[in-house]
This record gives sequence, C-alpha cells and structure tokens, in this order.
Amino acid sequence: MHLHATHEGDVARYAYFKQTINGISVANAVANVALNKANKLVAIGSSFVQNLKANSAAPSISIHQAIATAESALNGTFEAINFPQPKLIYLVKGDSSLALAHVFQVRNGGSGSWYEAYVDAHTGEILSVTDFVAQATYLVLPITKQILTQGFEDLVDPYDIEASPLGWHNDGKTLSNDTAGNNAISFNIIQADVVTESASNLTFLFTQDPTLDPTVTVNLDAARVNAFYLVNSVHDIAYRYGFTESAFNFQTDNFGLGGKGNDRITISVQDGGGVNNAEFTTLPDGQNGQMRMFIWDYTVPRRDSDLENDIVVHEYTHGITNRMTGGGTATCLQTLEAGGLGEGWSDAMAEWSEHTDANITDYVIGPYVTNNTAGLRTYPYSTSNVTNPLRYSSVAKFNEVHQIGEVWANMLHNIYAALIQQHGFSQTAHTDPT
Repeated sequence: MHLHATHEGDVARYAYFKQTINGISVANAVANVALNKANKLVAIGSSFVQNLKANSAAPSISIHQAIATAESALNGTFEAINFPQPKLIYLVKGDSSLALAHVFQVRNGGSGSWYEAYVDAHTGEILSVTDFVAQATYLVLPITKQILTQGFEDLVDPYDIEASPLGWHNDGKTLSNDTAGNNAISFNIIQADVVTESASNLTFLFTQDPTLDPTVTVNLDAARVNAFYLVNSVHDIAYRYGFTESAFNFQTDNFGLGGKGNDRITISVQDGGGVNNAEFTTLPDGQNGQMRMFIWDYTVPRRDSDLENDIVVHEYTHGITNRMTGGGTATCLQTLEAGGLGEGWSDAMAEWSEHTDANITDYVIGPYVTNNTAGLRTYPYSTSNVTNPLRYSSVAKFNEVHQIGEVWANMLHNIYAALIQQHGFSQTAHTDPT
C-alpha cells in the first residue's frame, strides 16, 4: 500500500492509504486511519481486498487502443490537454478476480456527457464506466421571471455544459446531493445548513407557500434551492460573455484554465445579519464571493429576497463587475461615481436576464419584497423621458451610489432598447453572445 493523502482537523489527524498490487493501485481500496493529538490510534477503517490474484502488470493492449475503444463506445473524446493522464489500475470484477485496466476520461461536449472509462489492458473490454454528470431537477422561478406570481417551474438540467462541465453539484472531487457545487453553496446558518435533495437523482422539489413566513422549513428549502439555481445560472451566462476562470470568476475548481480557484460563492439564505436588504462581498480572486440575502418585513407574512430573482441577479453582478474591473483585485469601484456604475450595471443585468422577446417595457427593481409596484428606485427604467427624466446631468446632484446607479441603469435600458430595435432579439442570448 502507499500513502495517498493526509488531513489534520481540530481534534485528530487522518491518513488515507491505497492498496497496491505489483505497485499498481486497486480501485476504491482505501484504508482510513485517525490519530488523536497524542498520536494514539483512535479509529481505522479499510476497504482493502483480500486473497486476490492479479494478472500481469504489463498491459497487452496499448493506451491508444483502449482510448479508441472507449471513444467509439461512449461517443466522446479523450482530451489529452485538459484531462488527467491515463493510468493503470487494478479493478475488482464481479467474480472477485482482478483485472488490469487503463483508466481515463472521455467527454462529449455537445451532449454534455463526461465519463471515466476502465478498459481491460489485456482484452480491450470496457469493464466499467463512471458517469460524472448527474441529471438534476429544480422547482424554481426561472431566471427569465422576476416575481412569484409569474409561477415556479420544474427545470431539468438547466446548467450550461460549456460553463459548468461537471454540472452544478460536482466540484471536481465530490458529487453532492445538496445545494453545493463548484460554483456556489446555498445555505442557512440557523436551520440545517444546505438543503438535501427531496428525492433521489438530484431532485429538488420544494413548494413554497406564500401564506406562511419565509422561515418555515418548506419555504426555507424553496429559498435555498432558488438562490442556488439563480447563482449558478448567472455564473453560466456570464461565463459565455467572458467571465471565465482566467477572468477571475467564482469557482472551486478552475479546471486548469487560469485564475486561482477555491472561491465559489457562498449564499447565506435568510441571513440573520440584516433586514430589508441584500449584499455581496467581493474579495480578490481566490477568496469566496459572499452573498447575504435578507428577509423583508414590509408585509405580513414577511417576504424573502431569495425569491425575487432581480435582487439575486443584482447582487451576483456586483461580484462580476468588482472582479473584472481591476484584474481580480476587487479593490476598484470604491469611489462614489464608480460605485454608482456598479449599482447601475447590477440593475441592468437583472433586467436583461429576464427578457424573452423584443418588447422592451418599463422595468422596476424590487416590487415583490417591497409589495409596491414602484419598487425600490425613484423611477421605472423607461424609454420615456416623461416616465424617467434622469439624464447624465442628474449625477451631479446625487451623493448616494444607488441614486447614481439609477442614471446608468436607465441609460443601459435605453441603449438595449435601441440595439433590439436595430438588430432584433436573440432567443439564445443566454448561451450565445454572438
């Protein structure tokens, strides 16, 4: 056997050993050892395989032959530049014999499939296939909708394979069955942290009850799922428009494509640190983006900003603009007018993400949480200078970032309307920026 990894916690140290035969690891044969701070053994567990006879450690089938077999069978490609190098491993077969196998990944980017293939190194037979991508179902308010009265929908696998190649529940090391993954983790500190799937196969169906307080379990679960879905959706859309690993985005695993990684967004749902607000803390590349979503008490029952899509998208956009302005330092946009730009961009992104056709109507931020059709801003964003009289000259009289942001967001509303009038609307804008 050989030492595979170590880890030290608050009260114990852990070591993980892999079983080897002829110097080659046996798949999934691991021993776990725990020592206390006095270096005394406190626990041991092992999945080592006993009394096995291995065949020759020298393969008869080349790795090139094995790859060709798997690529044909799985309708995919081994990407030598992007994937881990193939390796030899012993696999325990159903009859308890050991088979020497070539192990490598195969992916079909078009269909979204991504596998790890075990090909017998002596016979060329495909012995086993691990499917990295699991289907997921979410009951959420689609990103093209703003408020609850527009209706929740069941969405199946809404992730973009180009932006999230392993889906939303795999961080490159672990496949989770809760609201945690490579791009984000959605949790509540007070009640049960993340929310686990409501049924097998990554099914997250929690029906929100608007007649009850947001903190009841089913509403909290619905909020965590909706926030998780939205943040991942914005991640995938922004990725298509250039907010990638090398542009300092938020991901645990950057897949070797640049940036620092280990900085997925943490979404504190129904955070107890505030009320009638929401906020995003953008730290430099390599440190987690932190979103805190608060409950609003303008109504009875109270309302949850996690269930108003424009507010969640607005907050995430702060992370995008603070990371991309200044090269991932997160230290720009600190002055009054620069902060106003950030607020305007966030409102504009919230509006843009909801468009489904060429009809550009007036837009209001925050109508659900405030229970007010006028929302949070002074005027609706509008192509009418009667409905919204703000102009760039208005900036001179403002001394607060959201006020200045209204000017920029209204400019962008009008620019977008003009672009749609000139070029038309694209139904694939979320996945195709061309």
